[in-house]
Amino acid sequence: MTHLKYRISYNRHRVSFYHSLTFLILLYSPHALSNPLTNLTQVGEAKLTVFFWDIYNSSLYSQNGIYAADEFPQALKITYLRDISGKDLVKHTKEEWLKLGVPAEQIEEWLGALTALFPDINKGDTLLLIVNQEKTSEFYLNNTSIGEISDKKFGEHFLRIWLDENASYPKVRNKLLGKSDN
Repeated sequence: MTHLKYRISYNRHRVSFYHSLTFLILLYSPHALSNPLTNLTQVGEAKLTVFFWDIYNSSLYSQNGIYAADEFPQALKITYLRDISGKDLVKHTKEEWLKLGVPAEQIEEWLGALTALFPDINKGDTLLLIVNQEKTSEFYLNNTSIGEISDKKFGEHFLRIWLDENASYPKVRNKLLGKSDN
């Protein structure tokens, strides 16, 4: 009888061990990790090509799949089709904000945060910005959080680079907003 009792106990522990192992594998597998875009729906998508160079593919997301400038959360996902340095990302961000009339002193404050956040990007990397309902902005690189900016004005102004009526690439803007590219 003792032998049988031991075997039953052993099997219970083995089953428990396998359940725990399965849980851990699922917990840490790439598909089971939290997807930052959960509960958001794609509004539109666009590819930026400058002359004959493909720069990136981009997608805009909102809670209901419809863009409204003042309704959050919103997310912008950019998958780069070429390498770009973090320094160049910051430089282009500054240029776009200046074109849109963002005050220079505000730009300088935000550029400090972006310089610390933006890594060098390799072809195939995905940079994602999520601006939540409280208007806090969180950046992800390949689905891993790389930092947060709590200034409530930041996310809206960062998204303006792509979504403003005076954006540098109106065809990209229109496609992101789910409109025709005319």
